[in-house]
Amino acid sequence: MSTRRRLALPRRVIVVFSGTVLVWMLLGALLDRDYDRPTHAAGAVITTVLVVPLVVLARRLLDRRPWAGLGLPSLRVGWRRLLLGMACWLVPAALGFALCLGLGWVEITVRTSAGDALRVAALLVVLVFLKEALPEELVFRGYLQHNLATRLPAWQAVVGQAVLFTLFGFLTGAARSVDRLALFVVFALVLGAFRAASGDIWAGIGFHVAFQTVAQLFGDVGAVFDVTGSDVLGVVAMGALPFSVSWLVLRHLYRDRLDWRALEADPAR
Repeated sequence: MSTRRRLALPRRVIVVFSGTVLVWMLLGALLDRDYDRPTHAAGAVITTVLVVPLVVLARRLLDRRPWAGLGLPSLRVGWRRLLLGMACWLVPAALGFALCLGLGWVEITVRTSAGDALRVAALLVVLVFLKEALPEELVFRGYLQHNLATRLPAWQAVVGQAVLFTLFGFLTGAARSVDRLALFVVFALVLGAFRAASGDIWAGIGFHVAFQTVAQLFGDVGAVFDVTGSDVLGVVAMGALPFSVSWLVLRHLYRDRLDWRALEADPAR
């Protein structure tokens, strides 16, 4: 692809970031009603339908570079990293759940049957993939982090996309409190490290799906469990343990590949 009339990097970042924020704000305004599954499903489908073409067009018209640079190969290539990302969150989170329950910090009761709980969990996996994991990873760790990493060392690109992701959360209303802002920063740093270490966004998608699905399943969205001590559960089992363990796993698995000072190539062909 030709590099002529390629938009400057800061402008490309601003265009894609602004477009992403507008999509979420528009959907928030259109679907601002009491929660129900059909509305959730509609929002998930529309989010992917709007965001994926946005990134495709930005890559073609603004970057003038091939799709491959964004780090989303086919699932046939990336399924192992997808499962790795899911395991990096689920295994330490399960240990955290066991710890919190065993020490009496948390009490969990089931509102419905096990079969219903499994059906809700399966549905949430699909909805989270379409509404949060795929579009957010494609924009922030795929498009934005990759573009930043072509000009900045890897660690600066990770920090840069984390700042943008947190600003996105603030502007769209998802992160207005101090604890939510802190969650967005740490979450984005971990996901950015997955991208920098593995070279694509599949591990981050898996981590994102696992975290959001369980968080929604044990929250008001799932409406499956009653949880006493949800704050402790969120901090210990859903946050501190899986985030820190994932970092240790990344450092071990990719110790020979990860170079925090390296720049990413972005060839025109």
